[in-house]
Amino acid sequence: MDRLTDIESFVAVVEAGSFSAAAERLGAAKSAVSRRVSALEARLGVKLLNRTTRTLSLTDNGRAYFERAGRILADLAEAEQSVSDADCALRGRIRLAAPLSFGLQHLAPAINAFAELHPEVQIDLDLNDRQISLVEEGFDMAVRIGRLADSSLIARRLCLIRRVAVASPDYLARHGTPQCPEDLVNHDGLRYTNIPRQHFWQFTATGGREFSPDVPDRLTANNGALLTEAAVNGLGVTVQPSFIVHRELADGRLQTILDAWPIPSESMYAVFPPGRYQSRRVRELADFLVGRFGDEPYWDRDLPA
Repeated sequence: MDRLTDIESFVAVVEAGSFSAAAERLGAAKSAVSRRVSALEARLGVKLLNRTTRTLSLTDNGRAYFERAGRILADLAEAEQSVSDADCALRGRIRLAAPLSFGLQHLAPAINAFAELHPEVQIDLDLNDRQISLVEEGFDMAVRIGRLADSSLIARRLCLIRRVAVASPDYLARHGTPQCPEDLVNHDGLRYTNIPRQHFWQFTATGGREFSPDVPDRLTANNGALLTEAAVNGLGVTVQPSFIVHRELADGRLQTILDAWPIPSESMYAVFPPGRYQSRRVRELADFLVGRFGDEPYWDRDLPA
């Protein structure tokens, strides 16, 4: 059996997450894909995949082989594309992961615009707030916000992410407007649970000192859009990235508070699997997102300085 076909089958299984999905992608029978992966393991003399009736995962040898095999296939695809036609139109598939709220509000329109420019590129977009594994789940790129815990990832900064404290005019009329962060201890908090409490309510005083008031929880959730809707409905005060609340601020449903005590900003990154060659289509998508969002994202233009 063809060695390259065996490698392509193995990489497809890892990227698709199952033999059935890989077979559909390759246009082959599931049994044929399974035989190719087994033939590859037999030739190498090592087990690459842990298989059970419900799960599929890489062994340590499989993870190392997948990184190299994926890079080889990407290099081959890039070489073929570079000579396939005169204008080198982008083609091929990009697997991209991104946070849910940002993906729905801002990444989806950007992806649509990129797809219109490059009609031969297929994009597989996964919107989820969980921390995915780029290598094990076969992603070409992910959009992440905040500190990057995995130092092995290759990262490119896309833009600055500002966080602002907000509440509805109705809520502030009923409960009063906080004059300093300490006042929040007497207010109802709407807290995002994917950020530790001490970091969620973190403000910066004059001189750079950071502190976190102990704000009572009225509502907690792992989705910023849900908390924003609760704030619009007058349930309390929340801190959200400006890309989530910019429309509500623009139309007056929410207003910023405590502008003199800024909340530490974060960065948004495009991250790539370590050790894998980045195809031109992936690099150009990252370039496109940098140009789309930039140093001053459009959602920040009406925020207080």
